Amino acid sequence: MTNQLKESSQKVQQAVQALGYDFTVVEFDQSTRTSADAAAAIGCTIAQIAKSLVFRGKTSNTAILIIASGENRVDEKKVKEFLGENIGRADADFVREQTGFAIGGVPPVGHTQPLTTLIDEDLLKHEVIWSAAGTPNAVFRLTPAELVSMTGGQVVQVAKAAS
Repeated sequence: MTNQLKESSQKVQQAVQALGYDFTVVEFDQSTRTSADAAAAIGCTIAQIAKSLVFRGKTSNTAILIIASGENRVDEKKVKEFLGENIGRADADFVREQTGFAIGGVPPVGHTQPLTTLIDEDLLKHEVIWSAAGTPNAVFRLTPAELVSMTGGQVVQVAKAAS
């Protein structure tokens, strides 16, 4: 772990504090870009990783942030039923433009503009979860209730059924 936060991680730390939370962003020497990498670095289960995935509304062309449990894949059909719009994966340029962060480090807060945010209901099964914090090796610890509160996100079932 490092003591001096990178600029993007510091931006997340400030956004979290501005929302009234005292979470501490932690940067690791190793990557936390994937759910498996993050779980290994932190010492938690993959299911406790709140991974941020940015999709693009195919009709509205708006960014949709889906914060899913690290062990789940997003079922785009379920999301379409909920939003009433087809979605597709966003490319790196769209993600950075809409959030201010690069793929692999998109946090739940601190974006350049407000985003429609959906939260995987499976995250609510855990007492503690970990979220990205601006870079591919930065995270912070919080509870599912705090995630919902700080993002204003809607809790929905987004996970694909196990096959």
